[in-house]
Amino acid sequence: MGTRILLPVDRSEHAQAACDLAVELFEDGTLVLLHVIDPAEASFSAETAIPNIPDSWYEREKERADEHFEELERRASEAGLTTERRLEVGKPAQQIVEIAGEDDIDHVVMGSHGRQGVSRLLLGSVAENVVRRSPVPVTVARNDTDDE
Repeated sequence: MGTRILLPVDRSEHAQAACDLAVELFEDGTLVLLHVIDPAEASFSAETAIPNIPDSWYEREKERADEHFEELERRASEAGLTTERRLEVGKPAQQIVEIAGEDDIDHVVMGSHGRQGVSRLLLGSVAENVVRRSPVPVTVARNDTDDE
């Protein structure tokens, strides 16, 4: 069995950078593409503080994740890597750490938004949380082109 690399993705430039890095670092193996749908992103509308999750929200998120998976699968295939898809619902950091420990994952490669200062304190950092809690090595790719 080859190396299994968990690649959490969220349609951001940072996730693209992580995919590019994973392809560069691992010549063979399997990229386990993971997208975590976080209900907290849809639970509050802009107009009100009352929880409001539209029925179509989950399906729309699932479709967007599938489109992104297809793009990343093409990149991985061109580099000689195979892929698997995982679509989960929950808190991203928690799901990433759980899957890293339960799915024969050898390494996690993920992007980071590179938040600093107050933004990081208020919003937290999925990457930092994963680095601290992961049972396997984690490589964080940061896209330095946009400073936050």
